[in-house]
Amino acid sequence: MIEARELTKRYGGRTAVDGLTFTVRPGAVTGFLGPNGAGKSTTMRLALGLVRPTAGSVTVAGRRYSELAAPLREAGALLDARAVHGGHTVRRHLLGLARSHGIPARRVDEVLGAVGLESVADRRARGLSLGMAQRLGIAAALIGDPGVLILDEPVNGLDTEGIRWIRALLKSLAAEGRTVFLASHLMSELELTADRIIVIGRGRLLADTDMRTFIESNSPHATLLRTPAEESGRMRALLEARGAAVRPDAHGRWRVTGPTTTDIGELAREHRIAVHELTPCRSSLEEIYTALTGAAVEYRSTRSADANAEEELSCMPS
Repeated sequence: MIEARELTKRYGGRTAVDGLTFTVRPGAVTGFLGPNGAGKSTTMRLALGLVRPTAGSVTVAGRRYSELAAPLREAGALLDARAVHGGHTVRRHLLGLARSHGIPARRVDEVLGAVGLESVADRRARGLSLGMAQRLGIAAALIGDPGVLILDEPVNGLDTEGIRWIRALLKSLAAEGRTVFLASHLMSELELTADRIIVIGRGRLLADTDMRTFIESNSPHATLLRTPAEESGRMRALLEARGAAVRPDAHGRWRVTGPTTTDIGELAREHRIAVHELTPCRSSLEEIYTALTGAAVEYRSTRSADANAEEELSCMPS
Protein backbone atom coordinates (compact mmCIF):
# COMPACT_ATOMS: atom_id res chain seq x y z
CA MET A 1 0.00 0.00 0.00
CA ILE A 2 1.08 3.58 -0.69
CA GLU A 3 -0.39 6.32 1.48
CA ALA A 4 0.08 10.06 0.99
CA ARG A 5 -1.18 12.53 3.58
CA GLU A 6 -1.14 16.27 2.81
CA LEU A 7 2.00 15.60 0.75
CA THR A 8 3.62 18.84 -0.37
CA LYS A 9 6.84 19.68 -2.19
CA ARG A 10 8.02 23.21 -2.99
CA TYR A 11 11.05 24.28 -4.98
CA GLY A 12 11.65 27.90 -4.09
CA GLY A 13 8.49 29.76 -5.01
CA ARG A 14 7.07 26.91 -7.10
CA THR A 15 4.80 24.27 -5.61
CA ALA A 16 5.23 20.97 -7.44
CA VAL A 17 2.99 18.89 -5.16
CA ASP A 18 0.27 20.63 -3.19
CA GLY A 19 -1.35 18.84 -0.23
CA LEU A 20 -1.96 15.48 -1.94
CA THR A 21 -3.87 12.89 0.06
CA PHE A 22 -4.58 9.49 -1.48
CA THR A 23 -4.19 5.75 -0.92
CA VAL A 24 -3.01 3.22 -3.50
CA ARG A 25 -4.36 -0.11 -2.34
CA PRO A 26 -3.19 -3.68 -3.02
CA GLY A 27 -5.04 -5.94 -5.41
CA ALA A 28 -5.56 -3.35 -8.14
CA VAL A 29 -3.70 -1.48 -10.86
CA THR A 30 -3.98 2.23 -10.06
CA GLY A 31 -3.37 4.64 -12.93
CA PHE A 32 -1.72 7.99 -12.15
CA LEU A 33 -2.59 10.79 -14.56
CA GLY A 34 -1.83 14.46 -14.97
CA PRO A 35 -0.53 16.90 -17.60
CA ASN A 36 3.18 17.53 -18.02
CA GLY A 37 4.36 19.47 -14.98
CA ALA A 38 1.42 18.31 -12.84
CA GLY A 39 3.69 16.71 -10.22
CA LYS A 40 3.41 13.00 -11.08
CA SER A 41 7.14 12.29 -11.25
CA THR A 42 7.78 14.39 -8.14
CA THR A 43 5.12 12.42 -6.26
CA MET A 44 6.72 9.12 -7.25
CA ARG A 45 10.17 10.38 -6.27
CA LEU A 46 8.78 11.47 -2.91
CA ALA A 47 7.31 7.99 -2.38
CA LEU A 48 10.73 6.46 -3.13
CA GLY A 49 12.62 8.79 -0.80
CA LEU A 50 14.56 10.43 -3.65
CA VAL A 51 13.40 13.88 -2.53
CA ARG A 52 12.17 15.07 0.85
CA PRO A 53 8.67 16.51 1.26
CA THR A 54 8.29 20.12 2.33
CA ALA A 55 5.26 19.06 4.36
CA GLY A 56 3.08 16.01 4.84
CA SER A 57 4.16 12.41 4.39
CA VAL A 58 4.08 9.40 2.09
CA THR A 59 4.59 5.80 3.18
CA VAL A 60 5.20 2.56 1.30
CA ALA A 61 4.11 -0.67 2.98
CA GLY A 62 3.38 1.34 6.12
CA ARG A 63 6.76 3.06 6.46
CA ARG A 64 8.77 5.81 4.84
CA TYR A 65 10.92 4.38 2.08
CA SER A 66 14.09 5.37 3.95
CA GLU A 67 12.98 3.19 6.86
CA LEU A 68 12.63 0.00 4.79
CA ALA A 69 15.32 -2.52 5.75
CA ALA A 70 15.44 -4.11 2.28
CA PRO A 71 13.73 -1.67 -0.11
CA LEU A 72 13.84 -3.89 -3.22
CA ARG A 73 11.98 -6.60 -1.34
CA GLU A 74 9.22 -4.14 -0.39
CA ALA A 75 8.92 -1.79 -3.38
CA GLY A 76 10.17 -2.12 -6.93
CA ALA A 77 10.33 0.96 -9.14
CA LEU A 78 10.92 2.02 -12.73
CA LEU A 79 11.41 5.76 -13.14
CA ASP A 80 14.02 5.95 -15.93
CA ALA A 81 14.77 2.89 -18.05
CA ARG A 82 18.08 4.39 -19.22
CA ALA A 83 19.45 4.88 -15.68
CA VAL A 84 21.76 1.87 -16.04
CA HIS A 85 25.56 1.71 -16.33
CA GLY A 86 26.03 1.33 -20.08
CA GLY A 87 29.06 -0.95 -19.69
CA HIS A 88 27.26 -3.52 -17.56
CA THR A 89 25.58 -6.47 -19.15
CA VAL A 90 21.90 -7.12 -18.52
CA ARG A 91 22.74 -10.05 -16.23
CA ARG A 92 25.45 -8.16 -14.33
CA HIS A 93 23.12 -5.23 -13.66
CA LEU A 94 20.45 -7.49 -12.20
CA LEU A 95 22.98 -9.59 -10.29
CA GLY A 96 24.37 -6.45 -8.64
CA LEU A 97 20.89 -5.46 -7.48
CA ALA A 98 20.24 -8.96 -6.17
CA ARG A 99 23.50 -9.14 -4.21
CA SER A 100 22.87 -5.73 -2.63
CA HIS A 101 19.76 -7.15 -0.96
CA GLY A 102 20.80 -10.72 -0.28
CA ILE A 103 18.59 -12.03 -3.08
CA PRO A 104 19.63 -15.44 -4.49
CA ALA A 105 21.34 -15.32 -7.90
CA ARG A 106 18.71 -17.70 -9.31
CA ARG A 107 16.21 -14.87 -9.05
CA VAL A 108 18.08 -13.11 -11.88
CA ASP A 109 17.28 -15.95 -14.28
CA GLU A 110 13.66 -15.95 -13.10
CA VAL A 111 13.10 -12.27 -13.88
CA LEU A 112 15.03 -12.50 -17.16
CA GLY A 113 12.58 -15.18 -18.20
CA ALA A 114 9.61 -13.19 -16.92
CA VAL A 115 10.47 -10.14 -19.06
CA GLY A 116 11.77 -12.06 -22.10
CA LEU A 117 15.42 -10.96 -21.97
CA GLU A 118 17.18 -14.34 -21.71
CA SER A 119 18.59 -14.04 -25.24
CA VAL A 120 20.27 -10.68 -24.49
CA ALA A 121 21.38 -11.42 -20.93
CA ASP A 122 25.05 -10.96 -21.88
CA ARG A 123 24.54 -7.82 -23.98
CA ARG A 124 25.79 -4.51 -22.60
CA ALA A 125 23.09 -2.08 -21.52
CA ARG A 126 24.29 0.63 -23.91
CA GLY A 127 23.37 -1.63 -26.84
CA LEU A 128 19.76 -2.16 -25.82
CA SER A 129 16.85 -0.68 -27.73
CA LEU A 130 14.41 1.48 -25.75
CA GLY A 131 11.96 -1.42 -25.60
CA MET A 132 14.63 -3.77 -24.24
CA ALA A 133 15.73 -1.12 -21.74
CA GLN A 134 12.13 -0.86 -20.54
CA ARG A 135 12.01 -4.63 -20.04
CA LEU A 136 15.28 -4.46 -18.10
CA GLY A 137 13.84 -1.71 -15.90
CA ILE A 138 10.80 -3.85 -15.18
CA ALA A 139 13.06 -6.83 -14.39
CA ALA A 140 14.96 -4.63 -11.91
CA ALA A 141 11.67 -3.58 -10.30
CA LEU A 142 10.69 -7.24 -9.91
CA ILE A 143 14.05 -8.57 -8.68
CA GLY A 144 13.08 -8.48 -4.98
CA ASP A 145 9.58 -9.95 -5.60
CA PRO A 146 8.10 -6.83 -3.95
CA GLY A 147 4.55 -6.24 -2.82
CA VAL A 148 4.54 -2.68 -4.22
CA LEU A 149 5.42 -1.58 -7.76
CA ILE A 150 5.85 2.07 -8.81
CA LEU A 151 6.20 2.45 -12.58
CA ASP A 152 6.58 5.67 -14.57
CA GLU A 153 5.67 5.27 -18.28
CA PRO A 154 6.63 1.56 -18.43
CA VAL A 155 5.28 1.03 -21.96
CA ASN A 156 7.51 3.64 -23.61
CA GLY A 157 9.35 2.07 -26.53
CA LEU A 158 7.41 -1.19 -26.42
CA ASP A 159 5.82 -2.61 -29.57
CA THR A 160 2.26 -3.93 -29.70
CA GLU A 161 3.26 -7.34 -28.38
CA GLY A 162 5.26 -5.71 -25.58
CA ILE A 163 2.36 -3.48 -24.57
CA ARG A 164 0.00 -6.46 -24.45
CA TRP A 165 2.58 -8.37 -22.42
CA ILE A 166 3.00 -5.65 -19.78
CA ARG A 167 -0.75 -5.17 -19.55
CA ALA A 168 -1.16 -8.87 -18.72
CA LEU A 169 1.83 -8.77 -16.35
CA LEU A 170 0.52 -5.82 -14.33
CA LYS A 171 -2.95 -7.31 -14.08
CA SER A 172 -1.53 -10.62 -12.90
CA LEU A 173 0.65 -8.91 -10.29
CA ALA A 174 -2.35 -7.00 -8.95
CA ALA A 175 -4.38 -10.23 -8.92
CA GLU A 176 -1.71 -11.69 -6.62
CA GLY A 177 -2.53 -8.94 -4.12
CA ARG A 178 0.28 -6.53 -4.97
CA THR A 179 0.02 -2.74 -5.12
CA VAL A 180 0.62 -1.48 -8.67
CA PHE A 181 0.98 2.30 -9.18
CA LEU A 182 1.29 3.19 -12.86
CA ALA A 183 1.84 6.58 -14.52
CA SER A 184 1.21 6.78 -18.26
CA HIS A 185 0.18 9.22 -20.97
CA LEU A 186 -1.25 6.42 -23.15
CA MET A 187 -4.91 6.88 -22.27
CA SER A 188 -6.31 4.03 -24.37
CA GLU A 189 -3.85 1.59 -22.80
CA LEU A 190 -4.45 2.86 -19.27
CA GLU A 191 -8.19 2.48 -19.79
CA LEU A 192 -7.61 -1.21 -20.57
CA THR A 193 -5.14 -1.79 -17.72
CA ALA A 194 -6.09 0.26 -14.65
CA ASP A 195 -8.80 -0.63 -12.13
CA ARG A 196 -8.54 2.69 -10.29
CA ILE A 197 -7.39 6.15 -11.27
CA ILE A 198 -5.79 9.13 -9.53
CA VAL A 199 -5.68 12.40 -11.48
CA ILE A 200 -3.71 15.47 -10.45
CA GLY A 201 -3.27 18.92 -11.98
CA ARG A 202 -0.82 21.61 -10.88
CA GLY A 203 0.11 19.37 -7.96
CA ARG A 204 -3.45 19.07 -6.62
CA LEU A 205 -5.80 16.08 -6.52
CA LEU A 206 -8.54 16.23 -9.17
CA ALA A 207 -9.96 12.70 -8.97
CA ASP A 208 -9.47 9.48 -7.00
CA THR A 209 -11.92 6.74 -7.90
CA ASP A 210 -12.33 3.45 -9.74
CA MET A 211 -12.02 3.56 -13.54
CA ARG A 212 -15.58 2.52 -14.36
CA THR A 213 -17.12 5.10 -12.01
CA PHE A 214 -14.80 7.81 -13.35
CA ILE A 215 -15.89 7.19 -16.95
CA GLU A 216 -19.59 6.55 -16.33
CA SER A 217 -20.06 9.53 -14.01
CA ASN A 218 -18.38 11.89 -16.47
CA SER A 219 -20.00 10.61 -19.67
CA PRO A 220 -23.19 12.26 -20.99
CA HIS A 221 -25.99 10.09 -22.39
CA ALA A 222 -24.86 9.63 -25.99
CA THR A 223 -25.97 7.39 -28.83
CA LEU A 224 -24.65 6.69 -32.31
CA LEU A 225 -27.57 6.83 -34.74
CA ARG A 226 -27.78 5.97 -38.44
CA THR A 227 -30.97 6.30 -40.50
CA PRO A 228 -31.63 6.23 -44.27
CA ALA A 229 -30.25 9.40 -45.90
CA GLU A 230 -33.73 10.57 -46.95
CA GLU A 231 -34.95 10.35 -43.34
CA SER A 232 -31.94 11.86 -41.57
CA GLY A 233 -33.15 15.48 -41.77
CA ARG A 234 -36.55 14.64 -40.32
CA MET A 235 -35.05 12.51 -37.55
CA ARG A 236 -32.62 15.26 -36.62
CA ALA A 237 -35.42 17.83 -36.46
CA LEU A 238 -37.47 15.55 -34.18
CA LEU A 239 -34.53 15.02 -31.86
CA GLU A 240 -33.59 18.70 -31.66
CA ALA A 241 -37.22 19.62 -30.95
CA ARG A 242 -36.85 17.51 -27.82
CA GLY A 243 -33.67 19.28 -26.75
CA ALA A 244 -31.14 16.75 -28.03
CA ALA A 245 -27.72 17.81 -29.34
CA VAL A 246 -27.16 16.15 -32.74
CA ARG A 247 -23.82 16.16 -34.51
CA PRO A 248 -22.43 14.21 -37.47
CA ASP A 249 -19.44 11.93 -37.06
CA ALA A 250 -16.80 10.90 -39.59
CA HIS A 251 -18.65 7.69 -40.51
CA GLY A 252 -21.94 9.14 -41.68
CA ARG A 253 -23.75 8.68 -38.38
CA TRP A 254 -25.26 11.10 -35.88
CA ARG A 255 -23.97 11.42 -32.34
CA VAL A 256 -27.00 12.24 -30.22
CA THR A 257 -26.48 13.60 -26.71
CA GLY A 258 -29.26 14.03 -24.16
CA PRO A 259 -32.02 11.43 -24.57
CA THR A 260 -31.37 7.79 -23.77
CA THR A 261 -30.88 5.21 -26.49
CA THR A 262 -34.30 3.75 -25.65
CA ASP A 263 -35.97 7.15 -26.03
CA ILE A 264 -34.37 7.64 -29.45
CA GLY A 265 -35.54 4.21 -30.62
CA GLU A 266 -39.09 4.90 -29.42
CA LEU A 267 -39.11 8.26 -31.19
CA ALA A 268 -38.04 6.65 -34.46
CA ARG A 269 -40.72 3.92 -34.09
CA GLU A 270 -43.41 6.48 -33.32
CA HIS A 271 -42.66 8.38 -36.53
CA ARG A 272 -42.03 5.26 -38.64
CA ILE A 273 -38.40 6.11 -39.36
CA ALA A 274 -36.12 3.18 -40.16
CA VAL A 275 -33.03 2.84 -37.97
CA HIS A 276 -29.90 1.19 -39.36
CA GLU A 277 -27.76 1.71 -36.27
CA LEU A 278 -28.54 2.63 -32.68
CA THR A 279 -25.55 2.22 -30.37
CA PRO A 280 -25.27 3.53 -26.81
CA CYS A 281 -21.81 4.93 -26.17
CA ARG A 282 -19.69 6.74 -23.63
CA SER A 283 -16.82 9.15 -23.64
CA SER A 284 -13.31 7.75 -23.68
CA LEU A 285 -10.91 8.17 -20.80
CA GLU A 286 -8.91 10.55 -22.99
CA GLU A 287 -11.90 12.83 -23.60
CA ILE A 288 -12.86 12.97 -19.92
CA TYR A 289 -9.28 13.45 -18.78
CA THR A 290 -8.74 16.27 -21.31
CA ALA A 291 -11.87 18.08 -20.11
CA LEU A 292 -10.99 17.60 -16.45
CA THR A 293 -7.38 18.79 -16.71
CA GLY A 294 -7.83 21.48 -19.35
CA ALA A 295 -7.30 24.31 -16.88
CA ALA A 296 -4.19 22.62 -15.45
CA VAL A 297 -2.27 22.20 -18.72
CA GLU A 298 1.03 24.04 -18.43
CA TYR A 299 2.13 23.90 -22.08
CA ARG A 300 -0.64 24.52 -24.60
CA SER A 301 -0.46 24.66 -28.40
CA THR A 302 -2.29 27.44 -30.20
CA ARG A 303 -4.07 24.65 -32.13
CA SER A 304 -5.42 22.96 -28.97
CA ALA A 305 -8.91 24.44 -29.29
CA ASP A 306 -9.31 23.11 -32.84
CA ALA A 307 -8.02 19.67 -31.86
CA ASN A 308 -10.40 19.45 -28.91
CA ALA A 309 -13.34 20.43 -31.11
CA GLU A 310 -12.57 17.46 -33.36
CA GLU A 311 -12.24 15.05 -30.45
CA GLU A 312 -15.65 16.01 -29.03
CA LEU A 313 -17.23 14.01 -31.86
CA SER A 314 -15.62 10.70 -30.92
CA CYS A 315 -17.56 8.07 -29.01
CA MET A 316 -16.61 4.74 -27.39
CA PRO A 317 -19.24 1.95 -27.57
CA SER A 318 -20.50 0.97 -24.12
